[in-house]
Amino acid sequence: MINTSDSKLDIIHVTPAYKPAFVYGGPTQSVSKLCEILVDKDLLSDGISPLKLNLEVITTTANGKNELDIPVNEHRLVNNVGVTYFKRWTKDHSHFSPALLLHLRKVILQAKRRHSKIVIHVHAWWNLVSLLSCIVAKWHNLPVIVSPRGMLSNHTLTHGSFTLKIIIHRLLGKKLLNGCTLHATSEKEKEDILSVMAHQNIIIIPNVIHLPKTVNAPQIDTHSIFRLVFLSRVNPIKGLDLLFESLALLQINWTLTIAGSGDFEYLETLKRLAERLNIDKKITWLGQVDNQQKFDILRKNDLTVLLSQSESFANVVIESLSVGTPVLISDQVGLADYVKRENLGWICSLNAQEIAPILQESFHNLKLREEIRTNGPKLISKKFSTIELKSEYLTLYKQVSQI
Repeated sequence: MINTSDSKLDIIHVTPAYKPAFVYGGPTQSVSKLCEILVDKDLLSDGISPLKLNLEVITTTANGKNELDIPVNEHRLVNNVGVTYFKRWTKDHSHFSPALLLHLRKVILQAKRRHSKIVIHVHAWWNLVSLLSCIVAKWHNLPVIVSPRGMLSNHTLTHGSFTLKIIIHRLLGKKLLNGCTLHATSEKEKEDILSVMAHQNIIIIPNVIHLPKTVNAPQIDTHSIFRLVFLSRVNPIKGLDLLFESLALLQINWTLTIAGSGDFEYLETLKRLAERLNIDKKITWLGQVDNQQKFDILRKNDLTVLLSQSESFANVVIESLSVGTPVLISDQVGLADYVKRENLGWICSLNAQEIAPILQESFHNLKLREEIRTNGPKLISKKFSTIELKSEYLTLYKQVSQI
């Protein structure tokens, strides 16, 4: 990728959180994986003319309610990606960091002195890192790509500090975004964006997902226990309460493994709900798991379930299918159309009375589950090839920078 071409491009990724802040789930994984494939010189992109690429990540020490124990204000390599972390003055979800903004201005001026083309890629929205970085970039007349990461939808606009969000959106956010290229990770995310604002320049490119290098999908076990897994952040938006209510209606033997961390009070609320529904003995709570554990857990279960109220993409869907485990997801998950089109699982509404029969049907449909075990990994490796996705992202950067 970095070659002797005279085309020089500086891509500056600005994100409120970066690895190892995995408490934020999929977005942290997706942003870091994107940056890693972009700097990978061995991962060649067909059809893309070579250019001198300089990539830098500017972020905060955000790690949920805590801070990453990591040196600040100094450039460091994280899996070959240049990253600089800065302290934040405010916690989730504002992430105010004056030092980050000053450094962004410094990096922009340095790139200009090198006569490089510059693209600012801002990740997430509704936080001061994203909003103010966008203002800094626009002040310097630079092209900006904003990846909202699911933060631009009617759901996010009307939940949380919704009054403040609406005011910010009307007075500042909409004007800023209209001057940017918006990056959606799915057709649904594009539709979500258009539901809150008209925009003429929305590009759809899927998330970059870390996939296992080898897949040994086990054969379907015709045992009498249906092994279900939920692997995501434990958050009200993810629909675990609805899953519990659906499971309580089942007439089959099942177990549920929950892999993911969340707010302590919400976790306790879910555990009390499980006890009240008399299903608590069938549930195993693993907490946060690492990448290797994640794929092992997905591989060993029969069905991955995600009943999100709103989800722009859902990395776990691709991760699960990459090891041959079918999925049951709500129609509010960004990848629902893809799963339905390729017959890689089951789609449901957010209604327990509908979900329970679908769970029953997925248990009994051994034929489809076996087909997904066999064909799912092949389809995913082709559709979500890192080489293909790298080419798409590089094409986007070259277009907005007019190289």
